[in-house]
Amino acid sequence: MPLVSVIHGPNLNLLGLREPELYGTETLEALNLRLVEEARNLGLELELFQSNHEGELVDRIQQARERAEVLVLNAAGYTHSSVAIRDAVAAIRPLPTLEVHLTLPAQREPFRRRNLLEGVVKGRIEGFGGLSYLLALRAASELIAARGNLRDQ
Repeated sequence: MPLVSVIHGPNLNLLGLREPELYGTETLEALNLRLVEEARNLGLELELFQSNHEGELVDRIQQARERAEVLVLNAAGYTHSSVAIRDAVAAIRPLPTLEVHLTLPAQREPFRRRNLLEGVVKGRIEGFGGLSYLLALRAASELIAARGNLRDQ
């Protein structure tokens, strides 16, 4: 089965507790269970990882290059501040990276309008809460299928 790597960035371990008016009440554990189920339905293997540490996120992004067919990344606050994460995503191309956000960063504080991942990701899904991740898995499945179809020709 094709492997999709899902990386959750800083503070996502506090889902369900942190600012529920923005992020909802679903915990990261519950979200991950939904992702595993959706991946199974799509015929995908899933690798899940969360860290609050920039270097650990960079290491996992780099490792995805060797193991995954698609990377689903929620860099969270690092989206707006981490050149290292941007460079890691750029370095793993042509592996498609799908950027995910639970909220709409552009509709929040002004500093969130700066997106350092712009230009190095394949696409972005944002504003749908946990559904953003599920939509990203569906997009990953389609990308994998399209790549397979291209190989068959």
